[in-house]
Amino acid sequence: MKGHIKSHMKGSIKGDMPRANGPDDDGRLLEMPGHLIRRLQQIASALFLEQARTFDFTPVQYAALVAIKNNPGLDQTALCNTIALDRSTIGGVVGRLQKRGLISRASGSNDRRTKTLHVTAAGNRMIRDIDFAVAETQRLILAPLKPGDRTAFMRMLKHLVHLNNEHSRAPLRPNGPRATPRPRARASTARAQRPARPRAARR
Repeated sequence: MKGHIKSHMKGSIKGDMPRANGPDDDGRLLEMPGHLIRRLQQIASALFLEQARTFDFTPVQYAALVAIKNNPGLDQTALCNTIALDRSTIGGVVGRLQKRGLISRASGSNDRRTKTLHVTAAGNRMIRDIDFAVAETQRLILAPLKPGDRTAFMRMLKHLVHLNNEHSRAPLRPNGPRATPRPRARASTARAQRPARPRAARR
């Protein structure tokens, strides 16, 4: 009888107490940094697409086009390093830019298997025409904050991203060397000696 009462009281207390730190608490999830950053990224993308709707352009396409303009002749690997985009995605982005006539691809002078990227006249016009929409997007993202808070937020955001760069699936390497294809046998050996990366880091 005593054990039954003790068990009943324990169950009642457990059921009545708020689980502020439990995995089933929505408040805990909604306040996680990762969740908030994901939501902010969704908001930023939605604002860009709204402001640039007449151009039918995406933030990633814009970043790639500007990087190619600023670094004429870079290849796709160097483009990945410059804008921190993973290699599984860059091919589709470059293909869409080329299909719209915004960039051109040419065989490399040292290795014809490497394709160098260049902005066309149409690409330069796109960058110029879409500039206002891009600037307005950045303004709207930060608009809810007070001017002083915007400066502090941007300083901390850049600092946080910089410190966590190496954890990214596609780390930013703006000064990284342009990749040149290595002989197949040597590349295979390098892969064999390199420790396997976690599956979550692949895409």
